[in-house]
Amino acid sequence: MTDFFTKLKKTLEADLYEVMETKDKKHPLYKLNQYLRESENEVGQVQRLIERQYRLKDEVKREHQAAYDMAQKRKDQAEIARSTEGAEELYEYAVREQTIYEERASRLEHMLVQIELDLKQLEEKFTAMQQSLKDMHIKRLELMGQDNLSKVYGKMEELIEKGRVPNGKRKSSNRDSDPLDMRVRANHYGMIMDTRLAAMEKDVKNRGDLS
Repeated sequence: MTDFFTKLKKTLEADLYEVMETKDKKHPLYKLNQYLRESENEVGQVQRLIERQYRLKDEVKREHQAAYDMAQKRKDQAEIARSTEGAEELYEYAVREQTIYEERASRLEHMLVQIELDLKQLEEKFTAMQQSLKDMHIKRLELMGQDNLSKVYGKMEELIEKGRVPNGKRKSSNRDSDPLDMRVRANHYGMIMDTRLAAMEKDVKNRGDLS
């Protein structure tokens, strides 16, 4: 009996894997699998773009801080040169430098504001794409379950027939009416659910490896 249930479970798992990896272009799962792969690639591209944008933000912040610090330094130096006799040239130089660094710091500050806005939009899009991807994975599981259930009963009946004891060897049929048939039918729901849960666990693990 144990061998029979093991064989039935392996048969169902093999059929489910075949459904998941179907190459039939007319099958709904084929198009969904193809769209899922394309969507996962797009999500990965957006994620990499967000990472690059954060690196750009860090670099701009460093440049902004450096320009601000130099503007303050030249400002202080200009004040000292203005109050020092014979330092007119140094004063003019310090003032010009102060202006250059202040303008640079201003431009970099505006860049930071724009980068923050871009990051917010990218992260909102990324979150929406992730949710859409999750919905598609759930739809895939639903289609897999529907397709598998349409096959599973036929497989069960086939295996039940193969496992039946010949009529001539049965004893007290009124008292013990085909125990193999009764046990299989009593446990088929649990076996189907176990197979579907295993497939879902594998699918979630695969998605985790991709991320």
